[in-house]
Amino acid sequence: MPATRSRRRWGLRAAAVAAGLVLTAGGVGHAVLGSAEHGVHRVDPFTGLRDRPDAGRGLNILLIGTDSREGLTADEREEYHLGHASCYCADTILLLHLSEAGDRATVVSLPRDSYAKLPEHTFAVSGAHHEPHAGKLNAALSHGGPPLMVRTVEDLTGVRVDHYLEVSFGGFMRAVDEVGGVKVCTPRPLRDAHSGLDLPAGTSRLDGAEALAYVRARYVDGGSDLGRMNRQQTFLAAFADQAITGGALLDPARLGATVRALLDSVRADPGFGAEQMLQLAGVLKDFSPSDTRFASVPVQEAGRSVPGLGSTVIWDDGAARRLFAALSEDRPLPRPERSTTTPATLATLATPAPTAEDDDPPAAGGVSC
Repeated sequence: MPATRSRRRWGLRAAAVAAGLVLTAGGVGHAVLGSAEHGVHRVDPFTGLRDRPDAGRGLNILLIGTDSREGLTADEREEYHLGHASCYCADTILLLHLSEAGDRATVVSLPRDSYAKLPEHTFAVSGAHHEPHAGKLNAALSHGGPPLMVRTVEDLTGVRVDHYLEVSFGGFMRAVDEVGGVKVCTPRPLRDAHSGLDLPAGTSRLDGAEALAYVRARYVDGGSDLGRMNRQQTFLAAFADQAITGGALLDPARLGATVRALLDSVRADPGFGAEQMLQLAGVLKDFSPSDTRFASVPVQEAGRSVPGLGSTVIWDDGAARRLFAALSEDRPLPRPERSTTTPATLATLATPAPTAEDDDPPAAGGVSC
């Protein structure tokens, strides 16, 4: 098998688990995983949940990247363009499905600006009781913590969440630095003053701070959260590829440092321990590109203005129901549906994660990745 094909295969294989789970796909031993289990901060995201979707076949993991600045100094927040006010909001929302037979993985990105109905809850900040109300999906975390986040995702998708993983900015940046940085390729320059992103056209190796700007940038695609999701999927595959081919998972010292960097800012449900990590590793170790699918929720309207909420993402209800029914029933995803109202770039169902930034074709003077 050619080297480039082999690297892509490993990258897709491990990217399916994202963030901290990438470590388990590299054959990490029981001792390291046992240590990792004790280092993970625990949170119960299933407290008080009622009338949940029926358990389907396979395993569903909700992965949340948070906007928390916990553990970062004021100087670091300034350097990384993070601002000084920390919002416990969901900056990235991924739903990972592993088939019951262990032969297929699916990663679905849920737009953070998705229009949602937040169920009845106790507001985490004030303790006040809130009746159900409209909101953006990412606000569920700040309003009611992980339980409201899980409940809102389950209400939107009809998919039962089996495990919950949450990672914040600090651990993400340190993990990227520990694996030696991550290469990405963009066919045109990418600049976003809000996130601090400033990349030339072509291939760049990103350190932790640059990687954070790359996955957070929202103003290089006309303010599109959907283009950002595509970059996040691309980066996860590239991060996993670098962790494996760069030797971080084969060097005990580097592996330990990478694990510690992630654990500094990872929270998981009590049921997600070393045994589940090893089980997940066993499922993923033989994956090939054809076994892994990256997808985004089908969108009807990407920027609908809603009073009190601002710009929201409206799902295509019919196509979304078919997608999540396939997950619940442990079937392969339906093929993309293209329409006159949904841009082709949004119809990304059942497409492998790209290996290069390809939100847009190369502009004049750009490069081909």
